[in-house]
Amino acid sequence: MPGFETWGAEERKELQDVLDNGILMRYGFDGPRKGIWKAVDLEKEICKTFGTKYAQLVSSGTAALTTALSALGVGYGDEVITPSFTFVASFEAVISVGATPVLVDVDDTLTLNPEAVRKAITPKTKCIMPVHMCGSMADLDALKEICKEFNLVLLEDACQSIGGTYKGQQLGSIGDAGTFSFDFVKTMTCGEGGVVMTNREDVYIKSDGYSDHGHDHKGVDRGADLHPFVGYNFRISELHAAVGLAQIRKLPQFLATQKKHHTQLKNILSQVPEVSFRRIPDPQGDSHTFLSWFLPTEEQTRAVVAKLKEQGILAGNFYWYDNNWHYIRKWDHLKQGITLNALSPEHKAAVIAQANKEFKASDAIMGRCISTAISLTWTEQLIEEKGSKLVAVIREVLGS
Repeated sequence: MPGFETWGAEERKELQDVLDNGILMRYGFDGPRKGIWKAVDLEKEICKTFGTKYAQLVSSGTAALTTALSALGVGYGDEVITPSFTFVASFEAVISVGATPVLVDVDDTLTLNPEAVRKAITPKTKCIMPVHMCGSMADLDALKEICKEFNLVLLEDACQSIGGTYKGQQLGSIGDAGTFSFDFVKTMTCGEGGVVMTNREDVYIKSDGYSDHGHDHKGVDRGADLHPFVGYNFRISELHAAVGLAQIRKLPQFLATQKKHHTQLKNILSQVPEVSFRRIPDPQGDSHTFLSWFLPTEEQTRAVVAKLKEQGILAGNFYWYDNNWHYIRKWDHLKQGITLNALSPEHKAAVIAQANKEFKASDAIMGRCISTAISLTWTEQLIEEKGSKLVAVIREVLGS
């Protein structure tokens, strides 16, 4: 990862098609666009590649989550269970639709702990939203069973796991809806963009309208469209869709390269007995965007991180426990309920209460975890050098 590392002639060609006709908007202008419909073509490719009946492109992964939650009927008074280790967009989307994010502990998969999910369910729970972090998947069998038992909707935040699978099914295609982000650092990129994927026609129709001001897209032109409900402008542009169309055709190559590089680096780190690796519910389905590994204690992990920084080789190795974007520990703005648009006192209090719970089980895992991003541009020699440097630092800190 990410796809921008392979930018080339394919992306330029798709972009040039759009520049030549000058129609940058995905809707309308049927004549001048001369049959060029990049967003439509990319949606078709997404359905074919990831095995869903429907795909609705939007402007970002955050917009995709917001659109999917709205299309699934999640809103005022509802609770959405999601992990304490995620990207801030997950809880931002939940708050934006008027619901309360209920953050719960992760386990050694770095994703939702099903038992923690079960314990967090209340009469207000409407949705379980697993986040398939760092390229790998949550325990979807367990989460599907919980959803079935309690009549909840399952929304997969698969923004970080493009191309991953679970028991033969593509991540993002298994729940009531799933989302990808196509931002600049994702496995395949549009520059900016996202998608809602679903096999439910009702969710697709609502997503289609919600992301374009409520247009029903049934008129002969945009001026003839009806508006069955209020929507917003989450449209993707033809330029962004054009980039994604080139990138999705390269995805098999990306995934094969990531797997090769991931395997080589993991073999090197496996030389250290004290190093362990994240548990993957379906190892065959890992998209291999990150190699996530653990040391025995938080103190040792911090010492390794400090030594990597001291030697100038920390880049590409992420210590999420101190990261401002991805772990509950540093989300002071959420813990204090700081928003520019005022929330109702009830909603704000609920958000603050959930964000200020203890997450001791997650702390015990995240405090020992380092994730190494897998580059598409590495050579075997470079991986050997990187791995050897990591091993040397680990052994120095552990005294082994």
